[in-house]
Amino acid sequence: MRAGQELRLGNTCTEGQIDGMAGAVEDGAMSEVTAASPRRSSRVFHKMRVQAQGRGHNGKKFRETCETVVVNGYGGLLFLKHEIDNGEMLVITNPETQEEQECRVVYLGDPGDNGQRVGVEFLTPAPRFWGVEFSEAQPAEDSSAVH
Repeated sequence: MRAGQELRLGNTCTEGQIDGMAGAVEDGAMSEVTAASPRRSSRVFHKMRVQAQGRGHNGKKFRETCETVVVNGYGGLLFLKHEIDNGEMLVITNPETQEEQECRVVYLGDPGDNGQRVGVEFLTPAPRFWGVEFSEAQPAEDSSAVH
């Protein structure tokens, strides 16, 4: 890597992304500086069945019952049997409450026996959608937030 060249570490999710800068020091050794931005809410391993509907990779509408792996107040990671494109819109329904959330596909993992891991982000944050309590990111002390 050349001096001053940026090294991106992590995934495609911009929240909590880690950026690194690698550069040459005068003695020829490499140094690396990393900084992480905090997540908007904590992640929780939470396995539950939800209904997902949207358009598959082939353009046809689908509806399936799928299972979550990890959730937070802004979306989650689930297993889908249908092939779907990154950026596609889905509607997820919580079968216990019948609440629906529109979301966008933001991550596609490799297909496996349980289906493809699909990361979704809610269009509107919904921390109560999953029926789980999350610890929210704390505002900075100099923030103008009302306490």
